[in-house]
Amino acid sequence: MTQRLNYYQAAPAAMKPLLAGEQYLKECGLEKSLLELVKLRVSQLNGCAYCLDMHSKDARAAGESEQRLYTLSAWREAPFFSPREQAALAWAEALTLLSQQHPAEQLLDDVRKSFSDAELTSLTLAICNINSWNRFAVGFGADVGSYQPGDFD
Repeated sequence: MTQRLNYYQAAPAAMKPLLAGEQYLKECGLEKSLLELVKLRVSQLNGCAYCLDMHSKDARAAGESEQRLYTLSAWREAPFFSPREQAALAWAEALTLLSQQHPAEQLLDDVRKSFSDAELTSLTLAICNINSWNRFAVGFGADVGSYQPGDFD
C-alpha cells in the first residue's frame, strides 16, 4: 500500500498530541520490549501492515526473539510470555476490540496485579496511541516496508 494522504503535512498540529504521547511513552518507565509487543499485537488485530512492519523491526532492534514475534498472535498458548506481558496483551486486546465486548471488571483486577496505577495508565495510553496510528496508516495508506528502526527517534 502506498500513502494516499500525508497527514503530517496536511495537519501537523493534529499529529502533535500523538507524537507527544510517543515521547511520553519513551520516558514513562515501561519496558520497551513490553511496549513493542503491545504495539505489534494491536497492529495485528487492526490489520495495519505499516505498523506491523515498523514494530516488528523495532522489537528485533531492541533484542526481541523471533520465536516470541512468531507466536505473538497465539500468546495465550505460547509459554514464552511472562505474566506481566500476558496481562498487558490481554488488556491491549480488550481495549482494541471494544466493539466485540467491553472488558470485564475481573480483567482490570487481574491486570492491576502486574501494573501499578501509573504503569496501567501509561500502558493504556500506549494502546490508545497505537490504535490511532493504525487508523491513520490504514485509512490514508503508508509506504509499507520503508520504515527503518530509529526513523522517528
